Amino acid sequence: MITITDKAKSKIDQLMQESGMDASYFLRVSVKGGGCSGLSYNLDFDNEENSGDQFFEDRGIRIALDMKSFLYLAGTELDFSDGLNGKGFNFNNPNASRSCGCGESFSV
Repeated sequence: MITITDKAKSKIDQLMQESGMDASYFLRVSVKGGGCSGLSYNLDFDNEENSGDQFFEDRGIRIALDMKSFLYLAGTELDFSDGLNGKGFNFNNPNASRSCGCGESFSV
């Protein structure tokens, strides 16, 4: 399961509203090979389910993960930062043994 902080929920709601997305859209979180640490995070909106998707809901946000990504992201918290040290979504992943400096990739 992935959890979402209050700041991340606010930003997700804002992005969905600005883009005119209706309730059929959900947040798709995935992991792909690449990045300086070997695996990189991918975050997008979608409204089509794929076979094998795992769905979770936290703070009213519906989240989809494919089975491979679920294995890497179970227990992850999605946060949003708008501070001086960087702006954007952050993944607090307990499965990551190493993360790159920018926080966009990791290894297990």
